Amino acid sequence: MNQNPVFTIKKFDFDSTLISEFNNIHYIKDLWPIVYILSDGNVNEAYVGETTDAYARMNSHLKNNIKNKLVTVHLISSEKFNKSATLDIESNLIKYISGDGQYKLINGNIGLANHNYYQKREIYWDIFKSIWDNLRSVGIAKHPIDFINNSDLFKYSPYKTLTSEQKSGLLVIMKNLLDNQYKSIIIEGGAGTGKTILAIFLFKLLNTSNEDFNFEEFGSDEFEFMELVFELKKKYPNPKMALVVPMSSFRTTLKKVFKNIKGLNSNMVIGPAEIVKDTFDIVIVDESHRLRRRVNLGAYFRAFDIVCEKLNLNRYTCNELDWIMKQSESAIYFYDENQSIKPSDVKKEDFDKLKRNSLTKIEFLKSQFRSKGGNDYVSYIDNLLKCKLNSSDIIFNSKEYELILFDSIEDIRNEIKSRDIENGLSRLVAGYSWPWMTNKKDSKQDYDIEIENTRLKWNSTNIDWVNSENSRNEVGCIHTTQGYDLNYTGIIFGNEITFDKATNQIKIIKENYYDVNGKQSIVEPEELKDFILNIYKTIMLRGIKGTYVYVCDNNLRDYFSQFIPKFKTEKQTLILQESEVIPYVNSIPLYDLKVAAGNFSNLQTVNDCQWIAVPKTYKPSNDLFACKIVGESMNKIIPNGSICMFRKYSGGSRDGKIVLVEHTNIQDLDFGSGYTVKEYRSKKNIESEQWNHHSIILRPLSYNIEYNDIELMDDDLENLKVIGIFECVLY
Repeated sequence: MNQNPVFTIKKFDFDSTLISEFNNIHYIKDLWPIVYILSDGNVNEAYVGETTDAYARMNSHLKNNIKNKLVTVHLISSEKFNKSATLDIESNLIKYISGDGQYKLINGNIGLANHNYYQKREIYWDIFKSIWDNLRSVGIAKHPIDFINNSDLFKYSPYKTLTSEQKSGLLVIMKNLLDNQYKSIIIEGGAGTGKTILAIFLFKLLNTSNEDFNFEEFGSDEFEFMELVFELKKKYPNPKMALVVPMSSFRTTLKKVFKNIKGLNSNMVIGPAEIVKDTFDIVIVDESHRLRRRVNLGAYFRAFDIVCEKLNLNRYTCNELDWIMKQSESAIYFYDENQSIKPSDVKKEDFDKLKRNSLTKIEFLKSQFRSKGGNDYVSYIDNLLKCKLNSSDIIFNSKEYELILFDSIEDIRNEIKSRDIENGLSRLVAGYSWPWMTNKKDSKQDYDIEIENTRLKWNSTNIDWVNSENSRNEVGCIHTTQGYDLNYTGIIFGNEITFDKATNQIKIIKENYYDVNGKQSIVEPEELKDFILNIYKTIMLRGIKGTYVYVCDNNLRDYFSQFIPKFKTEKQTLILQESEVIPYVNSIPLYDLKVAAGNFSNLQTVNDCQWIAVPKTYKPSNDLFACKIVGESMNKIIPNGSICMFRKYSGGSRDGKIVLVEHTNIQDLDFGSGYTVKEYRSKKNIESEQWNHHSIILRPLSYNIEYNDIELMDDDLENLKVIGIFECVLY
């Protein structure tokens, strides 16, 4: 059992003895809202629910042929719970347990909704984070929340809350799958409009058994979904489905996602050529703008011709779109003509022809979900690249999104590395303006790109490069990033793209473009320009929090500088003058701790400290403070000399978090007396014959293996005080 001043988690065996054990729990007897997790003993399957009547709900689950195979239930209760809060916590648990990957959930993916209620953000999100930390300590969860937020399993989970727009699209798809009027459904939407999420949601929905849907938890709007699902299951009792993903890198990622979802498996995700192996009831095509035709296919020509031969199609006139149509009873295409990037892609004209067919239904997704800059940012980038902005337009400025132009390749490189330390998933990406030399067997060159005496290397793998170990030190291209989310994208505009000041138009220099299959067979310069602009627009819409830009061509840099804020090259610690300071309104205190391994001093009072401005993405508050961290013991996260922001510790779980701690009167520790920053880890009680030992580990996160864990036990813990929880590196 885990107890917390705010909530309690109790563990029970999930069997016939469970109901009698409830008699001593007042939350259950008083019909108070609770959340629960059912799990098996093999760390394999789990179910998450919430209820005000635990007696009835558990009895129902024990009679269920799937859920009664689970062996353990964890009940989560709190005096602060209300119906809205438990629905929200249930929804978050479903999403994060699914993204954690330790359990496959047997929940259906209908019924998740955004629950807006009093103090949702102020109180209940912190309660959920504490609940999650406790679940990690008892083995129900494995990874911390920030790790899960960056994982593909979480980003592409079918347990996402659909927007009203996505629900509308889903209803259109389901209704048209039923009435046989349409053979093809095209869902049009730009980058970041949630096409992949909708595709996976639909896949999970149609591959979940009816028994796994709990009707008691659905609202009236979800009943419409359920009626459609049941009708579809009558039509397709065991639907033979495939998710076709044209790009091999993204296909590999989605295979991993499907492998970890109950009811789905990696074999359901296929490449276009695999469609020849069978016919399907329903085929969903993600990124369908990347389906190919018989142009510039390189080594793929032979495989393409073999499929055409097997399907009795003319290899010179057909394309992969024709393959899908022939092998499926119904096909759903998620499409964006502005993400077509090569002449081998199926022509827009072929999709236009399909749209005009009376057997085709079209639906649109317009809302931007990836970029925090929203639709305004998307429109701004589109107008920037199409040269529709002029000097009267306001330079891009957003409180929610960073768009910054850099004059130095080293500056953008360093800033992307800093964002990766703080947020993860921050990568450098470039246009194909340099040949790929390092992939040649006889190459003696260990770099591909040279700018301002800085040497960089193209991606060393084409498969899931974004998540690969070396990606932080390499440069990706469109082929390794299309379809992926990043937190920050650093984009290098190469020498193949310039700006003609006489015509006020962007121009392409074909000889500086090194994607051979991307330009061969193109006769019209405007066609190549369209492809290259689509490439840059696509990668400029990868970043969730920000996009950093470096431009090789001077003319294009001058054009961009009119509309994109410039990076301020001077390092800004932004110490405010006394007359400028409005405490906790425009600034937070900067304490002179001089913390890190071996260097400590006493914490100063607020009156003695300096005051520092924080980036606009953070809101100053009186529970935040900053200090400078000196040393290399945390250099995986905090570079030596960084100014970091901390949140004052006021209770709750610390396990797995980076903390600033104070230790006094401890003479036998190797790090002296004062303050230090380390990752905090609790160790489980170690049973001995005489007493229970409790210990914690202060763990360095350093590339230098000479730094060791610091273990504190028993009386040593009385002299340890957690001062703050690490938020981010500021400067």
